[in-house]
Amino acid sequence: MARPGFNNPVFQPQGAYGTSLQPPAQAGYGQQSGQFPQQAQGQQAYPGYAQPGMTPAQQAGIEGAYAAPPADAVDMGRMTVEDSVIKTVMLFAAMLVTAVIGWMWTLGGALSTADATSISMVPWIIGALGGFVLAMVNIFKKSPSAPLIFAYALFEGLFVGGVSAYFEFIFPGVVMQATLATVAVFAVTLALFASGKVRATKKATKVFMIAMFGYLAFSLLNVVLMWTGVNDNAFGLRSMEIFGIPLGVIIGVFVVIMAAYSLVLDFDQIQQGVRNGAPRKYGWQGAFGIMVTVVWLYVEILRIAAIFSSSD
Repeated sequence: MARPGFNNPVFQPQGAYGTSLQPPAQAGYGQQSGQFPQQAQGQQAYPGYAQPGMTPAQQAGIEGAYAAPPADAVDMGRMTVEDSVIKTVMLFAAMLVTAVIGWMWTLGGALSTADATSISMVPWIIGALGGFVLAMVNIFKKSPSAPLIFAYALFEGLFVGGVSAYFEFIFPGVVMQATLATVAVFAVTLALFASGKVRATKKATKVFMIAMFGYLAFSLLNVVLMWTGVNDNAFGLRSMEIFGIPLGVIIGVFVVIMAAYSLVLDFDQIQQGVRNGAPRKYGWQGAFGIMVTVVWLYVEILRIAAIFSSSD
């Protein structure tokens, strides 16, 4: 999902040595001409030429520095795709731990009684509220914070675990279906982006944002109708049928497409950050964006699977 933090000036193109396009001064160079100073006859040529008063150890150090391979992006503290992937895996591992806790907590009483009324909604509520607050903080924070992003992952784990346990208890088998479908959508989107066949564009992003606001308005209306008892269907307006197809399925398909494009935006932001030499810490922001989108995608697919199961 698009992140305001990626508009930070550090994502603007810079020279190879930082803000200056000229290499820094190095020992042995002339101050103005950039040429090597005159060498005494018989003196060792560059690299590692001897200087008056230089000890063998100092000379060896200079020769070693010249012989060493050039520093890569990691050595320079810059963002890389590989590092962003590692950070993403770490976040999902943390989320998985609390997801297991949320699952067990949710079904603690229901497993022994086989009664849906014994299902605990506490982890679901704690995870949703904590995740929402931390998501807002991380989205609008100017500089990414690894501890805050990890905290978000932990709360999201409680939410995902609780929601998954609830739906699996009511509609057995939907969690596996949603998990496999989410992995498939993620893999296909990543493959298309990596091949260059799918790219983020200004026009598509504008359409995406309009669709997002429309979907949020629909979701809010649906929640209000369900809470007030105006619509007592299991999924509210989503349970309505159009030509025999539940409205929730029709909307869900469009939302999955929106989530897939959101993944494209996440991949593009990471790519831009790497290309522009953003600081390494922004890899956490890229990982955070991917987690937000994947959780959204999973929940939407889980709901579609549940709607299909309820209509059988």
